[in-house]
Amino acid sequence: MENKQESRVEIQNVEFHVSYLDTLSGRIGHEEFSDRSAAERFAAAQLKDEDSWAVVDIVALQPARQQERARQLVA
Repeated sequence: MENKQESRVEIQNVEFHVSYLDTLSGRIGHEEFSDRSAAERFAAAQLKDEDSWAVVDIVALQPARQQERARQLVA
């Protein structure tokens, strides 16, 4: 049986990075999200034509990055 509190901690220790092709400018963009569903919605919105692509990566936060992220959320 999995410890639910431990699972919540693991989920809080990640963020979601979306890389995508902006076909209007021809540039690759990058956005960071703390919420998976928001990242997936953003990625889906970038798929505007047949040449578009978007990737959602789950990134584990290092302890220093976790503290920085917490400060951003509080501010």
